[in-house]
Amino acid sequence: MAVVHMKRVVLCALKRDRKRILEDLQRRGVVEISDTKLEDGIFQKSDLSDSHATFAKNILTAKRALEILDRTAPENRPMLAALNGKKQLTVQQYEEFAQRHDEVLRIAGRLEELDKNIAENRAEIVRIGLEREALSPWMALDVPMNFTGTKTTAAFIGSVVGALTQTGLSESLAQAAPKAGPFNAEIISAMQDQTYLFLICEKKDQKAYAAALNSMGFAKLAVEPDKPPKQRMEDLKVEEEKCGASIEQDEAEIKSGAGRRVDLELLEDYDTMRSDKYEVIGRLSQSKRTFLMTGYVPARKAEALEAALSKKFNVAIKFSEPEEKEDVPVLLKNNSFATPVEDVVQSFSLPAKGEIDPTALMAPFYYFLYGMMLGDAAYGIIMTLITLILMKKHPHMSPSLHRTLNMFFYCGLSTTFWGVMFGSYFGDVVDVVGKTFFHANVTIPAVWFAPLNQPMRLLVFCMLVGLIHLFAGLGANLYQALHTKRYGDAVCDVIFWYMLIIGLTVLLLSTSMMRNMFSLKFVISPSAAHVAAILSAVAAVGIILTGGRDSRNPVKRIMKGLYSLYNVTGWLSDVLSYSRLLALGLATSVIASVVNKMASMIGSGVVGVIAFILIFVIGHTMNIAINMLGAYVHTNRLQYVEFFGKFYSGGGRKFTPFSASAHTKYYQFKEENEL
Repeated sequence: MAVVHMKRVVLCALKRDRKRILEDLQRRGVVEISDTKLEDGIFQKSDLSDSHATFAKNILTAKRALEILDRTAPENRPMLAALNGKKQLTVQQYEEFAQRHDEVLRIAGRLEELDKNIAENRAEIVRIGLEREALSPWMALDVPMNFTGTKTTAAFIGSVVGALTQTGLSESLAQAAPKAGPFNAEIISAMQDQTYLFLICEKKDQKAYAAALNSMGFAKLAVEPDKPPKQRMEDLKVEEEKCGASIEQDEAEIKSGAGRRVDLELLEDYDTMRSDKYEVIGRLSQSKRTFLMTGYVPARKAEALEAALSKKFNVAIKFSEPEEKEDVPVLLKNNSFATPVEDVVQSFSLPAKGEIDPTALMAPFYYFLYGMMLGDAAYGIIMTLITLILMKKHPHMSPSLHRTLNMFFYCGLSTTFWGVMFGSYFGDVVDVVGKTFFHANVTIPAVWFAPLNQPMRLLVFCMLVGLIHLFAGLGANLYQALHTKRYGDAVCDVIFWYMLIIGLTVLLLSTSMMRNMFSLKFVISPSAAHVAAILSAVAAVGIILTGGRDSRNPVKRIMKGLYSLYNVTGWLSDVLSYSRLLALGLATSVIASVVNKMASMIGSGVVGVIAFILIFVIGHTMNIAINMLGAYVHTNRLQYVEFFGKFYSGGGRKFTPFSASAHTKYYQFKEENEL
């Protein structure tokens, strides 16, 4: 249970070694680099916006190339491939790739070019299809679509609204242009709502017949090829075939590049690392020949870091203790039992300066409470086996995912334990199977008791667990106060509350009403109750007198003290919150029993067996999924609200070292340190 001790580091070295030093630090991943504020006539910061733009472009090119490969030549990946984590990259592989970087970048650019060509050809095929559709009614026309007439004649090619006959067309035109000369109108084709026509007339009558056609809703073809429709159709077919052949050729070339997927992944990560490196370079104070770097490093890593850098480079390194007002980053270090719940703590907030790391104290309670809420041995065994298999089969998964699976591994063990204590194995499936298929009373008795039969007994136990959990949180507060030599706070904010809650608890349990309500078999003696009353009274007076000690006004001090004493109602609500252990535990058991009952309703025949298996698998899968989530949510709530509320506020800033794998997607260095 510890917050890793951090030291401030200041490094000064030759500018010519700048990139190599940063690459070394990047691979080690042990230093959080801060912005250096030293800017004067000697030290300045570099403008590297052009380099950042280049890296961003390269990264985007690599991403697009990989997307193209995934779309055109998808990789057959196992269903759980995401659990494998990042691939291991050696320094030698990194340096070798640097020699091939430009070549791989050209390959990525070529894939982009090919994909662009494919997109253009597909768009052209769509355009050809639209043009062919537009030309289809004109197949009987034997003149080019853009024909407008001769020296002495004018021609109109287009469509009018409505389905017209040849006679109807001629009459409509004659009525619309009665003073115009002769004309020849031919219907090329007709549909339900449109008539496609060819009209020719004398040049002098062009305006009259144009007006007549417009009155009939005349519209010209959007595309007017300089060839007859039949010939244009043949040309379009040839163009479409060319586009299709070009697409096949380009797709084949893309598929042939599928073997370079690994190089493209490395290209994206390589330029990501370089971008991160140059981002740091831009934050350094640099003179003509030197540069200055500041940051934070775990104290236990300081000596080894200095030795490693001094061996390779001409550097000056100074380590110092951070000042009181510095915003020092927080890194947690716990044993293998507590580490899995570090992410739960981080989801709330990391410890602030002066606060303890609550992870180790929280871990046993977390597993304990989770197991009680789920409380089925079969479910616990399933959780334990699945998480164990996944962790063994995928040793290189991300640290965060590994911690999560490890957490559920311990939760699975706890669930198994409580399932055995409560006699729950897929609910009451042993009883149901025995009665339905073997006509025998078979059961696995609970080691302790069955909650469904004695819910009040479990409720009393849940409240006892809650009280212990809250007392542990209050104890952590006591430790923090004593550790920082705030002895007055230890007495006023912790000891008095211990006295008050213990005293009130004993007084409540001494009453016949509480004994009858909770079916308690023990009896508290009058003398013990008397001592508890005195203890509670002394504590109450102490809280009233000291709860507002930060105020100089005596009236305000007493009022604040009374308000502090009122918080005893909060303790009541906190303890009652642990009744959710009962509620979720019973919910899991009841739903499991209902599933078993439904599965057994068809009977013991062949059909009954098949139905039982189907309903059993589906029902219990849903039950374990829903209640695993419910147990996770409510366990977190008990930690965040009730437990942390007694001693922990958080507010710390996470330690974010300069690391090669900080923003990479596919690779991480083998030699990168684990903190």
